Amino acid sequence: MRAVTSKTLGPTFGMYSHGMIAPGGELVVVAGQVAADRAGKLVGPGDVVAQTRQAFENVRAVLEAAGSGMQQIVRFQTFLTHATDIEGFMQARKQLFPGYFPDGVYPPNTILVVSRLVLPELLVEIEAMAVKPAAAPAGRTAPAASRRAAAPAAPRAKAAPARSRKGRAPAGRRRA
Repeated sequence: MRAVTSKTLGPTFGMYSHGMIAPGGELVVVAGQVAADRAGKLVGPGDVVAQTRQAFENVRAVLEAAGSGMQQIVRFQTFLTHATDIEGFMQARKQLFPGYFPDGVYPPNTILVVSRLVLPELLVEIEAMAVKPAAAPAGRTAPAASRRAAAPAAPRAKAAPARSRKGRAPAGRRRA
């Protein structure tokens, strides 16, 4: 993953990048994760920091189940139910992100404040998009596309147009 920056933009307001470039692979879309533990019980009622930590751990679990991981995330979208919870959300990110993103390159993140989530006691929901790295086929030293690019293709001869019995091209075809 590579972060995208622009000389026409100022610095970000937090732990995220303006954009991200992901190498080819399969796209992994993670549905909004909330503060539910393995048994489906709410973690941290009334505590946005605890709920944020659990939601991020749930995102991580889904990505790992898909054969991806946190460092392959190209985008987050976060929903909070109270603007006053932004500080607690940021606090949880500061605790978690150095472990998830040790290189200090953070995926883009959009935060939206909404009136409510699916259950009224939920304070945060986090969606993610990631890339599952493409696996190289066994025994290959270079991708087929790069081998084709290295050796120019032989020019192909044009096929002669089909002729009717009278020597003219059939209707709807033009002569080359």
